[in-house]
Amino acid sequence: MKKLSYDLVVIGGGPAGLAAALEARRNNVEKILVCERGSKLGGILEQCIHNGFGLQYFKEELTGPEYATRFAKKVLASDIDVKTDTMVLDITEDKKIIAQNGVDGLFEVETKACILAMGCRERTREAITIPGDRPSGVMTAGAAQRYVNVNGYLPGKEIVILGSGDIGLIMARRMTFEGANVKCVCEVEPFSSGLVRNKVQCLDDFGIPLYLSHTVTKIHGRERLEGVSIAKVDERKNPIPETEVYVPCDTLLLSVGLIPENELSKSVGVTLDKVTKGATVNEKRLTNISWIFACGNVLQVHDLVDNVTEEAEIAGKAAAEYIHGELVKRANSITVQPGENIGYVVPQRIDYANPDEKVVKLYMRVRKPDEKVLMVVKDNEDNLIAKFKKDTIAPGSMVSLSIPLMKLTDTVHELTVSVEKQEE
Repeated sequence: MKKLSYDLVVIGGGPAGLAAALEARRNNVEKILVCERGSKLGGILEQCIHNGFGLQYFKEELTGPEYATRFAKKVLASDIDVKTDTMVLDITEDKKIIAQNGVDGLFEVETKACILAMGCRERTREAITIPGDRPSGVMTAGAAQRYVNVNGYLPGKEIVILGSGDIGLIMARRMTFEGANVKCVCEVEPFSSGLVRNKVQCLDDFGIPLYLSHTVTKIHGRERLEGVSIAKVDERKNPIPETEVYVPCDTLLLSVGLIPENELSKSVGVTLDKVTKGATVNEKRLTNISWIFACGNVLQVHDLVDNVTEEAEIAGKAAAEYIHGELVKRANSITVQPGENIGYVVPQRIDYANPDEKVVKLYMRVRKPDEKVLMVVKDNEDNLIAKFKKDTIAPGSMVSLSIPLMKLTDTVHELTVSVEKQEE
């Protein structure tokens, strides 16, 4: 078996992996390897040809391929080594990465640190158990996006979309552009699970109906999809039989959630969060394993790629600090937990003290939408650490809060983030 040696191995050549590798290189990590299982760098952005990327990071509007290309060009112009068409098979406890490709065959990489940036995958029909036969025409929204934008195939002409995630909303508009008839978007929750701007630009602007508190109850058709039954759901998400209606269609697109791709993480013993399905990390994006970091959608599903880049740069810089032996532990580790109307918080703990940093950024999603609220952070003695006014909050939009480190004294062992109503 071929054996290689690197200071840092980044698994995944999407926006997270590329930004992490570049940041590590800027922080004087000499030998870096990026392993990407696709044939080119860029990850999922290669099929996201719509605009709206880069508004925060580059202060201009880019398409997905344009955003990815900016980072890919920097990586390819640097001395960072890249192996595409490379599948990482295993991560061992003794800091070795086992991978294979068509050029090197099966090979082993000895490393000092590793950054996980494998992205996420879509939930499928099997994950939500829709009854019916298995005709063609039922696919995930991401698969349809690749068919249309990369391969040039139109999956169907009469479309029903289940789930109002961002990919589903964007594909409603994309299929309309291609001449298909998008009959409706069904969402089991009483609110849209995508960004507000996507609901407005992709559904409202094209007159595509969004049925909240509705789901698909049955798939009809033997060889090809002929139609679906949709019904309203009650408060427990159970379909109400008397509301069921039949909708003829030849294609059902599923946008029912994303799952971080953590099989490799589990194989090496990385602890996963039950809510995010990603690793539990500290503010440096360090997992429970001292040399493994995680960032991007493999850690938590992001709504904006700009946030992915920001998080990846945190991981890249921290990996460099670990390799150079520069990480300084706090006297006390602080756990961070969700409170009222908060689904999860990342990072789950704060472990390090860095005199150069004045704030630590917490990322979170709320459980349900609300207006005129306060995002409140309190410590274990119920002392107020910080509070932030928000006009609107929604599960589809990630919230980030900057917490002043000077307030995290040695007596603070726990932080709780909650949503409270603003006083009238």
